[in-house]
Amino acid sequence: MSTIPEVTLNNGIRMPQLGFGVYKVPEEETQEVVTAALEAGYRSIDTAALYRNEEGTGRAVAASGIPRDELFVTTKLWNTDHGYDTALRAFDTSLAKLGLEYVDLYLIHWPLPARDLYVETWRALERILSEGRARAVGVSNFQPEHLRRLTEETGTVPAVNQIELHPRLPQRELRETDAELGIVTEAWSPLGRGNGVLEEASVTSIAQKHGRTPAQVVLRWHLQLGNVVIPKSVTPSRIRENLGVTGFELDDGDMAALAELETGTRVGPHPDTLN
Repeated sequence: MSTIPEVTLNNGIRMPQLGFGVYKVPEEETQEVVTAALEAGYRSIDTAALYRNEEGTGRAVAASGIPRDELFVTTKLWNTDHGYDTALRAFDTSLAKLGLEYVDLYLIHWPLPARDLYVETWRALERILSEGRARAVGVSNFQPEHLRRLTEETGTVPAVNQIELHPRLPQRELRETDAELGIVTEAWSPLGRGNGVLEEASVTSIAQKHGRTPAQVVLRWHLQLGNVVIPKSVTPSRIRENLGVTGFELDDGDMAALAELETGTRVGPHPDTLN
């Protein structure tokens, strides 16, 4: 089994750079799918209140026999639960569904700028962090102005910003802001499935050159940029395949070819328009 590289968050916590996402995995399939991921070698699992599969994720973790301190579990606060007291209650619910005493990372799923509650919500996450019920707290889909406001008004810098990021949407400005503030960038939809990235001639030729799959090439691109990635699959063979991103390296020409795939096309909504 290949060794998964790690990144160090701004509070000293270590996080696997390659994790497993369960977005759109039906609750009734989640335990089986997460179990397959853990057996394949993943140690980081990413879920959310929105996904409605925290319970299945928790059951897989409990049944795995893997020591809790060897796992990294992330969940997220949904949009209907912004606000200080509401966020605290929502976290309690997520923790109960997971059946855990703490999570390793808790994220605000979207900033919802028009509602203007994300700073108040962040103060709830500060409390959760101070109580030790989350080892780290962060955000998802936050833009540079949202990140700066959180940092300036609360003094607590998010550990992670999980954003849509793939070769079509490399998010240079946002990654630079994250790096400037000491925030780790985590990519959701890292393979850009559905927008043709894996079928691009440059991707398939690089894959052939290295004896890897197109998905492995794109995941390797992320790792070399310093991104944390959480590919999702329900297919055991693909779950294992996505771990095969060590033991080879993309050269400057490969990275330049992948950079040319940028179109600015999103799979999901723009954070400024979701409210």
